[in-house]
Amino acid sequence: MNTKDDWVRVWDPLVRICHWTLVAAFFTAYLVEDDFLSVHVWAGYVLGGVVTFRLLWGLIGTRHARFTDFVRGPRAVLDYFTDALRHRGPRYLGHNPAGGAMVIALLACLTATVVSGIGLYAVEEGAGPLAGWLTAGQYEDALEEVHEVFANLSLLLVILHVAGVGFSSLMHRENLVRSMITGRKRAE
Repeated sequence: MNTKDDWVRVWDPLVRICHWTLVAAFFTAYLVEDDFLSVHVWAGYVLGGVVTFRLLWGLIGTRHARFTDFVRGPRAVLDYFTDALRHRGPRYLGHNPAGGAMVIALLACLTATVVSGIGLYAVEEGAGPLAGWLTAGQYEDALEEVHEVFANLSLLLVILHVAGVGFSSLMHRENLVRSMITGRKRAE
C-alpha cells in the first residue's frame, strides 16, 4: 500500500485545469457543430484562450509543465515508442517523449482548428475578431475544409492520446488519469 510519502506532485493545478478545460471545450464545440452556433463559437474561444495560455505556461510554468521538460527530438520519440511497444519503455515522472510529441501535435492541431474557425466565422457570419479583415465568400470553402480537417485530426489525436495513456498506465501500473486529476504520481 502506498503512503503519502510515496507520491510526488507532478502536474500543477494550472496544467490540470487547462487539460480538463480543453477536453470540455473541444468536445462541446465538436459535438454541437453548427446546430448551436453560439455555443460552438464560445467553446472555440475558450479553446483558443486555453491553448494560448498553455503555450505560455509551457515556457514559464512549473518544471513538468515546461516544454523543455518533455519535448524531445524525433529520434528520442521513435526510440521511446519502439521500446514501449516492446514493454521496455522507461517510466517518466512527467510526459514521456511520445506523450510530449502528442502534446505538441494536439496544441498545433487545436490552434489550426481555432484559427480556421475564427476565419470561417468572419466569412460566414460577418462576426468575430476577423470580421473586418475577411468578407463573405472570401476563402469560405477553403476555410471550411481546413477547419473540418483539423477538427477531425484533433479528434483522431485525442483518441490516440487516450490509447497512449491507457497503454502507459498498464505498462507502468499507474493510473495516469487519476494523476491528471490529483496532480500526483508515484515517486519511484
